[in-house]
Amino acid sequence: MLKRVELLAPAGSMAALHAAVAAGADAVYLGLEAFNARRGADNFTIETLREACDYAHLRGVSIYVTMNTVILPGEMADALECVRQAYRAGADGFIVQDIGLASELTRTLPEASLHLSTQMNTHNLAGIRAAARLGAERVTLARELSLEEIALLAAAAEDEGIEIEVFAHGALCVCYSGQCFMSSMIGGRSANRGMCAQACRLPYELHNRALQKDLPSPGDHLLSPQDLCTIDRIEELVAAGVASLKIEGRMKSPEYVYAVTSVYRKQLDAVLATQVAEAVSQADRDRLTDAFSRGFTTAYLDGRRGNDIMSYKRPNNRGLALGRVDDVRNNTALVRTSVSLAAGDVLEFWTRKGNGTAVLAAVEYDNKGRLRVPLDQKTRTVKPGDRVFRVRSAEAAFEDDAREPRVPLIGRAILRLGEPLRIEFAPASVADLGEENPSTDEGRTALAVAGRLAAAFPEGAPVGTAEGDPIEAARTRAVSFDDVAAHIDRLGNTPYRLASLTIDMDDNVGIGFSALHGVRAAALDALTEALLAPSRNRVLPRTTPREPLPAAHPAGCRVAVLATNPACARAAKRAGAHLIYVPALNYRRGEAVIAGQLNAAAEQAGYPKGCIPVMPVADHEAVGPAREAALGADVWKYAAEGKPLMAESLGAMERGQEEGARIDVGPHVPITNELSLAAACEFGAERVWLSPELTLRQIEALAKDAPVEIGVQLIGATELMVTEHCLLMSQGPCSEECATCPRRKSPHYLKDRKGFEFPVIIDALGRSHLYNSVELDVAASMPELLAAGVSAYMVDATLMNAEETAHAVGRAIRALHVAQNDGNAIAKMPNTTSGHLYRGVS
Repeated sequence: MLKRVELLAPAGSMAALHAAVAAGADAVYLGLEAFNARRGADNFTIETLREACDYAHLRGVSIYVTMNTVILPGEMADALECVRQAYRAGADGFIVQDIGLASELTRTLPEASLHLSTQMNTHNLAGIRAAARLGAERVTLARELSLEEIALLAAAAEDEGIEIEVFAHGALCVCYSGQCFMSSMIGGRSANRGMCAQACRLPYELHNRALQKDLPSPGDHLLSPQDLCTIDRIEELVAAGVASLKIEGRMKSPEYVYAVTSVYRKQLDAVLATQVAEAVSQADRDRLTDAFSRGFTTAYLDGRRGNDIMSYKRPNNRGLALGRVDDVRNNTALVRTSVSLAAGDVLEFWTRKGNGTAVLAAVEYDNKGRLRVPLDQKTRTVKPGDRVFRVRSAEAAFEDDAREPRVPLIGRAILRLGEPLRIEFAPASVADLGEENPSTDEGRTALAVAGRLAAAFPEGAPVGTAEGDPIEAARTRAVSFDDVAAHIDRLGNTPYRLASLTIDMDDNVGIGFSALHGVRAAALDALTEALLAPSRNRVLPRTTPREPLPAAHPAGCRVAVLATNPACARAAKRAGAHLIYVPALNYRRGEAVIAGQLNAAAEQAGYPKGCIPVMPVADHEAVGPAREAALGADVWKYAAEGKPLMAESLGAMERGQEEGARIDVGPHVPITNELSLAAACEFGAERVWLSPELTLRQIEALAKDAPVEIGVQLIGATELMVTEHCLLMSQGPCSEECATCPRRKSPHYLKDRKGFEFPVIIDALGRSHLYNSVELDVAASMPELLAAGVSAYMVDATLMNAEETAHAVGRAIRALHVAQNDGNAIAKMPNTTSGHLYRGVS
């Protein structure tokens, strides 16, 4: 048998928690009312978390609390107290995004298990080493990794004493997790604060600016991936060294949680028992599709990143395909289908004029065996040939019962004359459950409960024991063996059930049944206390304040520019820029990009001396189908000891320090509070470019007495997404030869329903970078930024030509000089945005 692999299920509500455990989950992750990335779910309070932990721990299930959002200035004390109270309530681990919170948990609450969220964008070996440095016990890897990469990172993690967790099923974000600013920039709802508005599921048109028309595509939802499904790849994931398989879905129903967890429980058990994956039945595939599906893909697991992983035509649940409408007569659709249906099923018709749903009041067929579906106002446009799907199955409804699944027990009763009545209960072992049927959901769950409790108590399962009064001889009628068994087995209002009962009883025993009931209840209470003791009444350690780091004292204020080609870099230098940053991928010969276009003419001169390389947000190991392997890219050849570089991920911070470089932390690493600033310093940061989601007041709170130089973006495009999928692929087949791709030589943009245009740039490795439709310009706020303590100001010239770059840098220099000389501000540029400087995020 292979080593135990955890099946981790989501719970956005108490009912979903019950569904996850009833389906056989080994662990459940859930969120509290704040600091979790699914604030739209029902979520839990500290009080209901205690109830959830008791329910789960009684069945050997672990509870992980999500603290997977960025934490703003002034919130850290509340976040830490939230963690401490959740730990007291019984939480087994915490899933964390913020590096400051992660570092402080390791320092002040080492008893709690720290898991790094997928929001930390861990996708390379340096990221694993950084996780170990933070004290993490587990890392949830980025979704954009192949099996080969996962295996490499899992081996490295094992050397560091860290577990690897991967998503196995559920929704895919098109953007690298933790890197999406689209929802917040468009509507103020931050994906990094748990309030994502899912702008990626809206319709867009892809345009080539030179052609001035939208480009052909298979559908309108150009940012909407299909759902991940690895049910056929469990064996390979286990072999790769994955310790936990995670199901996405804290916003989904208990029915979804139960169905998906059940199917994965069955397949994982088969793999762990035989080391060979079983063929997944069509019934189980239908259960997954019925639960929720935008279409299924293994996507990046197999190195796929093209159109076949996308759900261009439909961004929401497709459901289970039933067939097509054969005919329409008398306001009734006649559908040919082989799928078994039930009253209460919800069907959806896909018509040329939109979609409409119908609820089956009854299952009726005509004399040709066609399903009869009455049509109403919502489905009046249904025509023959239209497709029909079941989007909700009545038979799959989850019946919530907080006592289920019941814990199987081994009981023993001793009734000897002259001795106290004694009843003992202990959790049944897997061997004790020989009669359980492992081919049913209930049987698998019972075996899973037994196995988990055995693992939770390796030195032996606890025994609940209670004694009553001494047994007397019967004065009239003696109790029978069957009488005793029947009354001990009355566990209907408890979370337990008897798997077997041994009765050691003398002849001619006389005892009242109420005495049996009382001792039975006391023994069960004792067992409950013993099973829950490890997670109840935890004592919190006393905390001591972290010693503040000395404040940094920058030599002066500087204007920086991010340039993607030598022409813009030189123009910025001539205009007075103090610092020139260049994306490492744009240093490559033939990769100079002007205003988003690949342009060989831009490389007629070299970059000026002293440019600072910017390490990419996505920097995979060169193994398997990774783009770095396919195209032979190595951005780290531009790193040098004693020279500065900008790190745009936690892994890059770690490797940069290992290389002896001087570290700038870029805005894609969310440094949003005092402790994350301190943690950045521990990774060698000398300058930090703050998150674009901070307000002026929040910037001021961080910049005051900051231990590093603080920078903000002043002018230019704001990057909204970084995607592994190339957004230009929607217009047709792609060779993935990015260096010679003709599409990269023309400016492209996505156009939304309101007419806003979002520029798209494809980098040297074929990854997409989506930018805001409105340029940022806060140069007019220079006096306030100076007063707040900001000393570095970035002009992002990614979408500019040389002339525009010079003008933008000149504007920044002028704004700085005017503010320093007399405290005045320059005028605000029209048709620009101030981003979140004054409006903040929710």
